[in-house]
Amino acid sequence: MDSGPWKLFSLPAGRRAGLPLTSPLRSIAGLFSRREEEEEDSEDAAQNGKALPRSRTDPNLAGFGDSLMTRGASIRRSLKFGLKKDKSLRPEALVSKGNKVEEEQEEQQREQQEAEEAYEEMQESYTLPEIPHTPLSVMQINKLIEMEVLEEAHLNLLALRREFQQERERCGEDSPMELAKKEKDLHLLYGELRSKVNAIVRDSNSLPSRNKGLLVPVARIIQEEDRRAEEPGGLAGSWMEAWREAVDEGVRAKVAGVHLERAEQNASWLAVHLGLLGKAVTEDLQQVKAELRCSYPPSFGVFGAYVSSYGRVVGQHAGKLEQRATELKDLHALLDWIINRYQSERIMGSPSLQPDMRDHSAQLLLEDDFLPRLRDKFCCRVKEDLRASMGRIITMEYEDFWRDGKPPEKEDGLLSHTMPMDIWTKVEPLVLNCRLIDAQLQQKVTSSCLQELKDFPKRLEAEFRRHCDALGPKPLWAEYHVTYINCFTALQQHMGRYRDACPLEVDAFGAEATALTARLLQALEEQFKEEVEPYLRRMMTRKWLTNDDDFTRLHRRAELLAQHCALMRPPRGQELASRLHLLVVKRYVGQLMKNNYSCKNRKHEKAASKMRSQWGSISGVFHRMRSTHEWLYDAGDDLSDVIAQRNAADIKQHLQPLVEHYPDFRKHLAAVLHFRGLRRGREHQLILQRHGELQKEAGAGGERSRALFADMPAAVHTDCLSSVPSSCLALLG
Repeated sequence: MDSGPWKLFSLPAGRRAGLPLTSPLRSIAGLFSRREEEEEDSEDAAQNGKALPRSRTDPNLAGFGDSLMTRGASIRRSLKFGLKKDKSLRPEALVSKGNKVEEEQEEQQREQQEAEEAYEEMQESYTLPEIPHTPLSVMQINKLIEMEVLEEAHLNLLALRREFQQERERCGEDSPMELAKKEKDLHLLYGELRSKVNAIVRDSNSLPSRNKGLLVPVARIIQEEDRRAEEPGGLAGSWMEAWREAVDEGVRAKVAGVHLERAEQNASWLAVHLGLLGKAVTEDLQQVKAELRCSYPPSFGVFGAYVSSYGRVVGQHAGKLEQRATELKDLHALLDWIINRYQSERIMGSPSLQPDMRDHSAQLLLEDDFLPRLRDKFCCRVKEDLRASMGRIITMEYEDFWRDGKPPEKEDGLLSHTMPMDIWTKVEPLVLNCRLIDAQLQQKVTSSCLQELKDFPKRLEAEFRRHCDALGPKPLWAEYHVTYINCFTALQQHMGRYRDACPLEVDAFGAEATALTARLLQALEEQFKEEVEPYLRRMMTRKWLTNDDDFTRLHRRAELLAQHCALMRPPRGQELASRLHLLVVKRYVGQLMKNNYSCKNRKHEKAASKMRSQWGSISGVFHRMRSTHEWLYDAGDDLSDVIAQRNAADIKQHLQPLVEHYPDFRKHLAAVLHFRGLRRGREHQLILQRHGELQKEAGAGGERSRALFADMPAAVHTDCLSSVPSSCLALLG
């Protein structure tokens, strides 16, 4: 019994006569091997003068191999027009070894002639050569296909198909077994022909010198078979569609052959691969344009087919690369290559591909959600890398400063830190590089960076509190606070540059940074209050009048505050100084309202002088800090003027400045008079009455925003007689 895939071939009785009952493939192989043996025997016999033995080749196949090339040449001449000659199928290939010199001369002449001839596009129309009246056997046709003598194989296939159609018409619906076998033979042969055609097309861009000459008959076979698609006996499916699939297979093989290393082997594996891939695409399309295109009729649109195929195949390849890419640099390289470089002059926009590319799309064919997914993956990686960078910054803070108590550095008179610039130089290059890819990616990356930075202030604060709360109230503790106030003030200014692109994210980060600086300022304020409260509590007492220690300490602490504020970036230092200026004034003046001491024996003059001197000294400190509460400077002098008057009656002449400068100074006058030593009596009441009259005259004209005394408690309440007419008070005397 026959063996192998061709055991299904059914040969007509006439063409099977004389053939041994072995595998068709073995038979045809044996046929050509025997022919070679006979040729060798013939050469030996000729040399020995012996008679040539008779060929053992089957008479039906005699001369089959010798006639293949010559018969194929005549068919090719009828199939193509205006095409340059193909060296792979020249008759010179059959020239004997003894004619090598002549062959080389002819070869040089043809190469010179071909170099001078310009490629011409293959004509659309063609004349099909005469179909043989009697086709070759199935094995012979199969051998022709294997040997890539496609023109003759196809013509014999058409002859076999014609026989099948004629027999089918004669038999009608009653199809004998022989007809079914012939139909199966046709399908198997057509399947082999299509496989061979696909292989030639697939490899045509990889092996141009070998396959270029075969593309002409391939194109004519495709045209002819699609024209006969409705006739029985052919192969199902469009031959043109199969050709496109073969082009895709060739392109896919070309892309798969581009060198691709693993990330462990080369950190720049993807950038290198994309560079090689772009070069391979350009070179292949150049070859298609220069050589392959001329082997097809215009209707094939060969160049456009390869351009579209590369768009599909490279798009699919990009999806596989995306799955392997995890590092930020690799994702960036892939995005840039897909969005910009593939369509640039380096690849699809190459001058060598013009002007043919003008009629074709240079874009990659990607899944609808591929680019959004890739952008999201890139942004997620940006956030991960930035989060890790922020963690390293916090670790460096501990190692470089907190652990050993190293003081911060100064620059341009301010406590400075590299942190804002470190973060800025991490974010800004990302944004700028993404802008070179496209605006959409730039916006998404900017948003991602700001979202990740939003959590950084709290992360740093938590670690700072954990490691440095034990330092307070040392000066180093305050210097760290000032440093981070400056850091986040500067960082907030840097991030504010992205407001146009991401206003919501900038505001969200700004709110967190502002909240942190506010908490740091509050900590400095609370520390200052805690330290000066004992000194202020002992103001306006008997000890205060004779001892300057408490005020000296207060002044020294205010000077330290001034130093810290001078090290802050504007406007934070001025804000802190203004708040603490108001605090110190309220606490200092508030001691007058507590009735802790009442001056006697003209000690009020000494008290007023001391108060005026201290007021000037402490006001000078806050003035150097550029406190915005300039309206507070008059309070000490106005109160000192009231306390200093030797004659109580003269006090009424010094109430006007107090009423003008501080409209909320009302019930507090009695407490000031008590400190002076004037606690009751007719003059006491006249002073209060005059103060009431001045307040009525001032009405709503006073500056209500200057609320110094409104929430300041006063221990003495003697306003009950302030509105009594002076005529009534005269009767009391």
